[in-house]
Amino acid sequence: MPSLDLTQHPCFNDASRHKFGRIHLPVAPACNIQCNFCNRKYDCANESRPGVTSLVLNPAQALTYLVRAVEKAPNIAVAGIAGPGDPFANAPATMETLRLVRERFPQLLLCVATNGLELAPFAAELAKLKVSHVSVTVNAIDPAVGARIYPWIRYNRRVWHGEEGAKLLLEKQIEGIKALKAAGVVVKANCVVVKGVNDRHVEAVGKFLANLGVDILNPLPLYPAEGANFGQAEVPDARDLVRVKAGLTGVLPVMNHCARCRADAAGLLGQDDPKFAELMRQSAETPALALRARPRVAVASMEGLLVNEGLGQARRFLVYEMREGRPSLLEARPAPPMGGGDQRWAEIASLLSDCGMLLAGEAGPNPSRVLAEHGLQVHSVEGLINQLLPLAFSGADLTPYIKRNFSCSTGCGGGQQGCA
Repeated sequence: MPSLDLTQHPCFNDASRHKFGRIHLPVAPACNIQCNFCNRKYDCANESRPGVTSLVLNPAQALTYLVRAVEKAPNIAVAGIAGPGDPFANAPATMETLRLVRERFPQLLLCVATNGLELAPFAAELAKLKVSHVSVTVNAIDPAVGARIYPWIRYNRRVWHGEEGAKLLLEKQIEGIKALKAAGVVVKANCVVVKGVNDRHVEAVGKFLANLGVDILNPLPLYPAEGANFGQAEVPDARDLVRVKAGLTGVLPVMNHCARCRADAAGLLGQDDPKFAELMRQSAETPALALRARPRVAVASMEGLLVNEGLGQARRFLVYEMREGRPSLLEARPAPPMGGGDQRWAEIASLLSDCGMLLAGEAGPNPSRVLAEHGLQVHSVEGLINQLLPLAFSGADLTPYIKRNFSCSTGCGGGQQGCA
């Protein structure tokens, strides 16, 4: 792998932002915490702030988009994942995207922006993939202050509230930052400055992070997002920010050129080009795209002849690959136990992580959504396996085989009452 020029990152090096661009790959829609300043809505093309994207891509679509974007803009030096949720609340999709990008683009800098809650378990692999820069948003080190910013935090299948949640978040952020610095990763801390909440607390945050080895601090003034709890909060003015940054003098280097990028930002900082939005849309619509990166197809079948088993009742998945130009059965994989809602769909995604497509007799919108977020396209079809597989592998239209008589409640959690 060629050596990476860390000075090319426009967010970490002010001198690079007029020459080198970055691209954010929006593959991480779910989030594991709620921030009072955040409202993660899509399709807001005129709004530039974290948490906003026009589309969510799966890993294969993201790779295709990146290939096309680099062809159009060779000055892109950084590929990053910054939401629209948290990358590690969507860890399978995030890590697969990073693996695909690193394999295809060994010369690019890789970057991730996270709240840090679930960062630590992935620090070693991030370093192995040469993810050179990670941004961690740390808004408070005092749980009493943090409780005013975070209504809840979801960790290890439990929701934590108030100071208990803020304390847990900080503990996990510390653990993640230490792991990254031990692995030699450059760490930037973002701190959203909310007047009357944590604006007098930022200096303490900076000193604390400096002791952890954080490389640079980015104090971001509150963006009053419509619909967020802090939507009507007072925004720090220029004098407030001067005071905040003065308190960081001699503590940590301060970033002064942040563009508060969207989760699908692309191009030079502050100069996002609309051509990238069209490239992203085209990449999302490319037929059979998932099979370019994950070349196998999984099938839910009762007897091994027909695609006829609902996703919720699947006891096993038949996995096929192309051999000598023909679909060939690789193996049968036992399915996770029924029930469990989204957790089961995530377990299925992990089980079929080498498959880009899943054919099932029935698949409701909720499991289809969750599996798509993990890079697995689901098609509710009916017919002979040996008739459908050649079409799936070739990217042909499966519309004539879609099962028409299926409906479900999107609110169902997969409680053994069907596939949704």
